[in-house]
Amino acid sequence: MTTRLLAAVLAFAVIPLAASAETGPLQLQPARKAASTKTAPVTAPSLSPEDVITKADEYFNTAGTMQADFTQIGGDGRRTDGKLYVDRPGKMRFTYAPPATLEVIADGTSVAVIDRKLHTQDLYFIAQTPLKFLLKDHIDLAQDAQIIDVTSDAKDASILIEDHQTFGGTSRIRLTFSIEPFALRQWTITDPQGYETMVSLNDMDLASKPDPALFRISSERMLNSRN
Repeated sequence: MTTRLLAAVLAFAVIPLAASAETGPLQLQPARKAASTKTAPVTAPSLSPEDVITKADEYFNTAGTMQADFTQIGGDGRRTDGKLYVDRPGKMRFTYAPPATLEVIADGTSVAVIDRKLHTQDLYFIAQTPLKFLLKDHIDLAQDAQIIDVTSDAKDASILIEDHQTFGGTSRIRLTFSIEPFALRQWTITDPQGYETMVSLNDMDLASKPDPALFRISSERMLNSRN
């Protein structure tokens, strides 16, 4: 299992998410005056960095379970689809659709990266994964993460986080949210080697609790351990 792939699949796998949506700037109807009269579009003011962080904390702290489809695009342009299951705190599962053969499972203590084709299973501490602070029952980004940049406009907001304790070295993760409603749309991971991986979510279900069996790591497949 390469460091690049590990960073890609573990960077955000344990965050319960809310349904996302994109909306453009609000447009006013033209005034009924002379034909040449135009009105400029009205846009909502951008949020302050403090407001963005507060809204992100509130967003992450509102949901405990979710199921979603995901699309992962690597730095080489390759696309991989799959299914994500989350039961916070600490439990998640990434199942990649064929022809990929990977599964990533966190059981609350360890993270297993499984290759169904090679019949291998690598184990890691959850603390080795980027954004492991989001496993907590209560999330406080300002206290738990090193935030190095926050931006926003009328449509989107983003938070850039740096983590020096991840497997393989320092990683950067940019979380991108829609403003109205405030909801996560995607995240982009820059791994210690400088490669970027973008993950987008859709068809999210926050009402159904995932089967607890999805988060069990089988001891029979523990062929490799990196704890």
